[in-house]
Amino acid sequence: MTPDRPERLNRFARHIVLPEVGAMGQAKLASSHVVLVGMGGIGSPVLQYLAGAGVGRLTLVDDDVVEASNLQRQTIYTEADIGKPKAEAAAAWVAAFDLALVVTAHATRITRENAAELIAGADVVLDGCDNFATRLAVSDACVKAGVPLTSAALGRFQGQIANFAGHRPDHACYRCFVGDAFDSEDCDSCADLGVLGAMVGMVGAFGAMAAMRVLLEGVSALGDPQWGQLHLLDGLKPALRTMRIARDPECRGCGAGL
Repeated sequence: MTPDRPERLNRFARHIVLPEVGAMGQAKLASSHVVLVGMGGIGSPVLQYLAGAGVGRLTLVDDDVVEASNLQRQTIYTEADIGKPKAEAAAAWVAAFDLALVVTAHATRITRENAAELIAGADVVLDGCDNFATRLAVSDACVKAGVPLTSAALGRFQGQIANFAGHRPDHACYRCFVGDAFDSEDCDSCADLGVLGAMVGMVGAFGAMAAMRVLLEGVSALGDPQWGQLHLLDGLKPALRTMRIARDPECRGCGAGL
């Protein structure tokens, strides 16, 4: 699949004329494979913008089903999708949006046992799931497989977005950031804390752009992944600040503690 057919050129013309993307960048997006973990509040806008950007292959992983309470922020779903597996409903959305994209749905929970298989062949994994145990399992699998990780998370009005390359020397992984204390699946959810639909849209769009930076590394000017830089988005002020995550030499995910 290439962007050189007339209809594809027209579809992505606004990308191609951007010097920071260009024709080479668009061709790279078209040949890329992104695995999305979590098709909820963050995963929904991420999927919309990556599909809109022409990312050629998308693998969607989520074991949840669509509920009425999701529709306030998970805008790829409709009332007709209630009760359906999110991964399958999201894949149907992609198929309706752009027939040229290859999409695979896995209506399953990603775990330490199956993570390696589910992320195989990815150019980047974007994790937008809602618990630390899954996030750490995904991070550890990415390090072992040599796959970059884009992490996007949200707590009420604070978003966190970062690209991690824990498989590269002297680069931090997600576990370097949060440590080992969060391997438990016990954590607060948006059902407990509440969530603003537009806020997850902001975080998801930021996450999609972060993933595109990874895909375009070495290809175009937008390809600056900013490895290990955690961007903190405050939706109330609003404000954005950035902090660097240092590699932990004793990290169980990427360091001596392996």
